[in-house]
Amino acid sequence: MRTFAAAAAVSSAIILGLSTTVPAHAAEPDGPADAGFVSDALTPADLSEEGAIFGEEGPDSAAVSQPQGAPSAGVFYTNGDNVHISSTAPAAASGHGWWVKISGPGTKAKVTIELQALDYRDNKWKTVATGSKTVYSGTGSANRAAARKVCTNRIMQVQWRSRIDVDIIGVNDSPEKAVTKTQKLWCGAF
Repeated sequence: MRTFAAAAAVSSAIILGLSTTVPAHAAEPDGPADAGFVSDALTPADLSEEGAIFGEEGPDSAAVSQPQGAPSAGVFYTNGDNVHISSTAPAAASGHGWWVKISGPGTKAKVTIELQALDYRDNKWKTVATGSKTVYSGTGSANRAAARKVCTNRIMQVQWRSRIDVDIIGVNDSPEKAVTKTQKLWCGAF
């Protein structure tokens, strides 16, 4: 395996795909700790040797398995905006997710976004809304999946985040999900 930079350099996106190595801390955290991922959009130019981790893993890798003869996903990254209060009424927590292809096969992917809120009663993340859309690679509004959850109240501050999964159509890709940076919003979820 070839590695070009320290894992700490990848703080704004998770780079995914069968030919890509993801830092260990890119997986969903066990508790309410802030994962710190996907807070800013990246462009392919940002993914230089200095800011990305690339590997050469094949179908024999312990981390990822794929059926014989299926094409690998190549290199792509998953990204999204931080959960925020939507500008359209009624008040709601909202988030968007997308993917950007760097190399490899596939032109469209099903992007699924889960809005999660930290339940103060048991201190666990709960998925409260989901959305998915099949889109081309890119960051524009036509290439994003959205999820929205109407606030149950505006007097309670709740921690929010989103998890974003990308499944490239006709291609086997890795199971990792990007997790956005935790946001405290005056938006009840339960």
